[in-house]
Amino acid sequence: MTRPPFAPVSQADIATVSAQLGRPARDVVGIAGRCVCGAPTVVATAPRLSDGTPFPTFYYLTHPAATAALSFLEATQVMNEYNQLLQDDDDLRARYLRAHQGFLEDRESIGVVPELAGISSGGMPERVKCLHALAAHSLAAGPGVNPIGDLALVRAAWTPTVCECLDYSSADA
Repeated sequence: MTRPPFAPVSQADIATVSAQLGRPARDVVGIAGRCVCGAPTVVATAPRLSDGTPFPTFYYLTHPAATAALSFLEATQVMNEYNQLLQDDDDLRARYLRAHQGFLEDRESIGVVPELAGISSGGMPERVKCLHALAAHSLAAGPGVNPIGDLALVRAAWTPTVCECLDYSSADA
């Protein structure tokens, strides 16, 4: 669990994230979650990219196995189930709203982007739109902060406690 302020990001971290994504990593301000082996799993990305683009998805899932597991879960239409839970459960809705508020606080501690005022990611606080973003927030903030991200991580065919990393050491070369 890593929240702002973040430790400095190493060149090895950037190389690993770039290898994970299959493209150059952009505007990484921190490694917000790591695999048990130490490889990045979640990055925190600047709320305004260097080209000036507002970027609301502060916590970004980079780990290929995690991304694949969340993509598979999304394909099962579980988001419909989670949206129904949000409609039916006042406590869950209140906890999801708090997750949204915490996400905004985390991102705004790095930078305030007026175009993103009140906008978090993953559909928070009113719906479930992207399990990748919600799981990334859960991995960064820790269990109990984002209830929908936590549900998705429990259900996904991936866990942060078992390393499924590729050898990214050649990414440093």
